[in-house]
Amino acid sequence: MRPGNSTAERTESAGVSLAGATAAVELDDVAVRFRTKKKDVTALSEVTLRVEQGEFVAIVGPSGCGKSTLLKLASGLLRPSNGQVRLLGDSVTGPRRDIGYVFQRAALLDWRSARRNILLQAEMRHMPAAEAARRTDELIEMTGLTGFGDAYPHELSGGMQQRVALCRALLHRPPVLLMDEPFGALDALTREQMNVELRRIWQETGTTVLLVTHSIAEAVYLADRVVMMTARPGTVAGVVDVGLPADRDYGATMAEPEFARATKEIRAHLGAASAAD
Repeated sequence: MRPGNSTAERTESAGVSLAGATAAVELDDVAVRFRTKKKDVTALSEVTLRVEQGEFVAIVGPSGCGKSTLLKLASGLLRPSNGQVRLLGDSVTGPRRDIGYVFQRAALLDWRSARRNILLQAEMRHMPAAEAARRTDELIEMTGLTGFGDAYPHELSGGMQQRVALCRALLHRPPVLLMDEPFGALDALTREQMNVELRRIWQETGTTVLLVTHSIAEAVYLADRVVMMTARPGTVAGVVDVGLPADRDYGATMAEPEFARATKEIRAHLGAASAAD
């Protein structure tokens, strides 16, 4: 059993009841195949994964193993060649509106301020203006962007731009947040700060998070569980439960024996999977 609050306790305290709840994301024996000009390629093979509501799950694995493809399946941007994908119990048959998506690049519009970049989500979803404005103010404060709402992207640091992108993804209160290597382009110090902020925001919102990252340390610090993928065709090599407390101080967490255990186990899994290919 993990120290600290369980996923159920945390999400229920945030107003999300898990009584009789279905999984947030489910992939059942999923495969993805496609054809290039030269050959047929299998990106994913026999992937089975269940992510509970309110859980934070990180996915690690070698480049090209299908991590981003897995997120596209969950969002409905890609259909599986075989198997089933379900989001909150419903089969995913096309693009879903009940998710948030954060990419490696913030992808902000240069001619819109931070606030108006966040509100782009509201415009696309036809949210009531007053509700969208209140939610934007709430998110700006939550992510430490107070005082920068009227700043334009070129006036913001890389970390601040990613905070704006995170606000945009959370504006409509999505039950599932998909994050594709969102901090990979940041410097080490900013990335550390964003890890701390993301962990805090996740605990406050109770949103389910599925994060793709190449950083094992980042995965262990942030997640309840870490899913390890094999090289292409990607499949699940193993899953490591992270037994760290719910409240995690970045520096102290790195010194925890459980942190060392989890990172060592993940490296061993990935090394074994690579050697088997």
